[in-house]
Amino acid sequence: MSSNCYGLIGEKLGHSFSPIIHKQLADYDYRLYSIPKDEIDEFMKKRDFAALNVTIPYKQTVMPYCDELSPAAKKIGCVNTLVMRPDGTLFGDNTDYLGFLSMVKKAGIDFNGKKVLILGSGGTSLTARTAAADSGAIEVIIVSRSGAVNYDNVYQITDADIVVNTTPVGMYPNNGVSPIDLEKLPNISGVLDVIYNPLNSALIMQAKKLGIPCSSGLRMLVAQAKYASERFTGSVIDDAVIAEIEKNLLMEMVNIVLIGMPGCGKTTLSRRCAKKLGREMDEIDSLIVKRAGCDIPTIFREQGEDAFRDLESLITKECSNLTKRVISTGGGVIKRPENIENLRQNSVIIWIKRPIEQLPTKGRPLSSAGDDAVRKLWEERKALYAAAADYTVENTGSHYDAVKKILEGYREVISNKWA
Repeated sequence: MSSNCYGLIGEKLGHSFSPIIHKQLADYDYRLYSIPKDEIDEFMKKRDFAALNVTIPYKQTVMPYCDELSPAAKKIGCVNTLVMRPDGTLFGDNTDYLGFLSMVKKAGIDFNGKKVLILGSGGTSLTARTAAADSGAIEVIIVSRSGAVNYDNVYQITDADIVVNTTPVGMYPNNGVSPIDLEKLPNISGVLDVIYNPLNSALIMQAKKLGIPCSSGLRMLVAQAKYASERFTGSVIDDAVIAEIEKNLLMEMVNIVLIGMPGCGKTTLSRRCAKKLGREMDEIDSLIVKRAGCDIPTIFREQGEDAFRDLESLITKECSNLTKRVISTGGGVIKRPENIENLRQNSVIIWIKRPIEQLPTKGRPLSSAGDDAVRKLWEERKALYAAAADYTVENTGSHYDAVKKILEGYREVISNKWA
């Protein structure tokens, strides 16, 4: 490192979006610095940096090294922003507080007069509990594994209004796990989750399913970065940039998933979309063949459809955990609800429709018996496709036209449902 470096320090930073965000905020070179716990003392004593963000597990660790703390950092009890000042002193601030409030505002959640459950007891929990109290919460209850209120007895608090998750439960690569079951808390009217990878955590997906106002941590991440960048540079950045950068990130990171009947053109269109966007393309059926070591008709013949579906679900989950992909699914992926749940974490799902008479059947185990078999499949699956899809594209013209419609639909869904 050097005295003019900017970046993020933490213990494990492999999947941070911060460099992408800061690149859109200012012209400094922003990098990730993974520092083991036994090296953080030496690192902080050297002070060989210009300005840094701080994440898990060092938000409280760095405080004693600061010569001055902002009022927010003092009140909250943790720091996420460090700035070396011209006189050589180190200033510690907390911009997570403002980032958290930006997330609250986006979700349309009001803490005033509410009882709040905050899951977790770390640095981000300190920020959330301070923000909730400052915003008028009548009671803030901390839920932790070893606390008086824990994950066994939390469901006794039936009058809780808002849940805030500050734990890493459900974060990549452990996608699909939720720290709490919202259905056991009947009074919940707002859910906030600081996790942003996956873009929709299991907790957020349950909140959406139940119709509860909610927000993931991406808005908080972008907003705190904006306020940190102002501290880094001494300049003021328009708040409007927060929503703009968040939308840019979503356009870059959210997967495109194509579903539809066997032979509707998913693979060809996925390949063309991936090329157009400069992304990797995953074809679930090809990955199944590679994993099984034989073709799909052989799997059906020798092991049966259930074995095939098990493998399909496993590989679909693996692909769903990733971002910035184009994913071509098999025709029957919609038969298992968990596949769609997994895909929704990071993806816009687009249904590719083609007239039944135009669907090829050769080499397709469940539709190779002819037109009657294809029509039967269609009748069994059309409602499942419709329920799973965020957008529908008719693939009846050129590939160029279909790809254009897919990308238009993708951007429309992100603009209207995600950003």
